[in-house]
Amino acid sequence: MANRDIKNQLEDMKKVAQINQGKNLKYSILTMGCQLNENDSEKLCGMMEQMGYTKVENLAQADLIVFNTCCVRENAEDRLFGKLGEVKKYKEEYGTIIAICGCMMQEKHIVEKLEKSYPFFDIIFGTHTLHEFPTDLYQILNDRKRIEDILDIDGEIIEGLPIKREDNIKASVTIMNGCNNFCSYCIVPYVRGRERSRMPKDILEEVKDLAKQGYKEIMLLGQNVNSYLRVERENGMQFETYEGVNSFATLLRAINKIEGIERIRFISPHPKDFTDDVIEAIRDCEKVCKLVHLPLQSGSSNVLKVMNRKYTKEQYLNLVEKMKKQIPNLTLSTDIIVGFPGETEEDFEDTLDVVRKVNFEQVYMFIYSRRVGTPGDKMENQIPEEVKHKRFDKLKQLVEEQIANKNKEYVGTVQNVLIEGRSKTNDKMLMGRTDSNKVVVIEGNEELIGKTVPLKIISEHMWYLKGEYTWQNTHL
Repeated sequence: MANRDIKNQLEDMKKVAQINQGKNLKYSILTMGCQLNENDSEKLCGMMEQMGYTKVENLAQADLIVFNTCCVRENAEDRLFGKLGEVKKYKEEYGTIIAICGCMMQEKHIVEKLEKSYPFFDIIFGTHTLHEFPTDLYQILNDRKRIEDILDIDGEIIEGLPIKREDNIKASVTIMNGCNNFCSYCIVPYVRGRERSRMPKDILEEVKDLAKQGYKEIMLLGQNVNSYLRVERENGMQFETYEGVNSFATLLRAINKIEGIERIRFISPHPKDFTDDVIEAIRDCEKVCKLVHLPLQSGSSNVLKVMNRKYTKEQYLNLVEKMKKQIPNLTLSTDIIVGFPGETEEDFEDTLDVVRKVNFEQVYMFIYSRRVGTPGDKMENQIPEEVKHKRFDKLKQLVEEQIANKNKEYVGTVQNVLIEGRSKTNDKMLMGRTDSNKVVVIEGNEELIGKTVPLKIISEHMWYLKGEYTWQNTHL
């Protein structure tokens, strides 16, 4: 369980910084994928800034371009190859350094395509060698020989990397890497490896440091957060408990005690690992938001079995009922895949049935996308695209009807809203979120940013609510 010593990488950061000194070099990073990818990008940004690069959004202005890839959905591949075609001219004209990393680099067929069709890249590295980026970059600056730094074995937990966060109110904190579930539609276990948990002390010290910096909301990240430290316990692996943390439930309780942190969220849990102690921790910890993301994927027990999800429709609904009884004001969000191989109309109706019964606050809907290397890709009973889209539209209509009805329930209520900043669509308005992750916009000045303010909801719209506050609220 020991963390790898990254002394060499830190030394290489200094060497690159010396080479770049006084050159006013720029970098640009494009992140494709989930919040784990975004967290990885924050580490990459931290490393690049320590090596003397300044961030720009315009790819044409960058001396170093990094593509942090995702392989969960097919359109991410199309996006990467399209962007590589775009930056080829920068490489040819200015000698721009091109680095490609992330989950997609763990797929051999993708690497082979890059070598054949996009051979102008300088560095590719995978999910297990992110910390090696300074060393790879140092070598490129010295001899310009292309580097492929990819490991097929599980990586180690790496601590001590610099990190540059864009947000100064909300921060994500990775608590574990990898996944042991092998859902038949998912490539993640193959590209991020088996479950590996960070040590409690490292997590809590990071959150305490964030609290000192003024961060208000923490998002705990992992492919399967509620199995935190499970593999280590089951395999008898030694790990040092810290402040009583030896499970996900005890981690939530420990973070709940950290002064300055006002909200705690987490993604993604797995329904099969939602133990009673986790439910009780959510109930008891006032800082843990009562919106829980509970991925369904399908409402059909038959499809769930083929997906290798390890629960049935009935078990999922029973879990929801148990959670609602134990946790006051509980709201739920979920993920649903439409058109998985073999899904019948009856199976799809089971999904609609669960959506009606649970009445989710948010639903992230996806049309099934085949991923090379997964069991789902090899299944013969693939669903025609037109059928997938027809079912997706039907689910979308139901979900939007539910959201519209739920939004009406907010009007006239007072909600505690953490103000995050200016609205991205109207810079005259401030934007924040409720405990249940509903977006709320208000008129107000920047003094409210970073504060949790009780707002009266005065109107509802499909994707946001509008609130108002009185002067006596503004000191909060």
